[in-house]
Amino acid sequence: MTSTPQLWWPTAILAVVLLSDAVMSVRPPAFIQQCLTGVGFPREWWWTLVVIKVLAAAGLVVGLRYAGVGVTVNAAVVAYFLCAAYAHLRARYLRTEFWLNCLGMLALSAAVLLVSYA
Repeated sequence: MTSTPQLWWPTAILAVVLLSDAVMSVRPPAFIQQCLTGVGFPREWWWTLVVIKVLAAAGLVVGLRYAGVGVTVNAAVVAYFLCAAYAHLRARYLRTEFWLNCLGMLALSAAVLLVSYA
């Protein structure tokens, strides 16, 4: 693995997607509310997901310039979505949100990690 991305644009796309997800999570639409409620994530902690996603997007952008930051943040994003997938499995909340959103974001972040840093 390299410490700066070989291709910058997959990392930039992931940063934009995460930032968009964070903006949507400020006032979550019904499908996000159902997902968070379905996995049993306490409503008073929903704001933390916005912070995590904004920081992740910023870290990915910073990682385009500074060695080691992007690969570390991208690996952390993969870990985040692995934890989200585990939460879905544990709660047995395996509706469309799990298959499209959770696993889709896991696949996207893992693909970006492989394409950009492997």
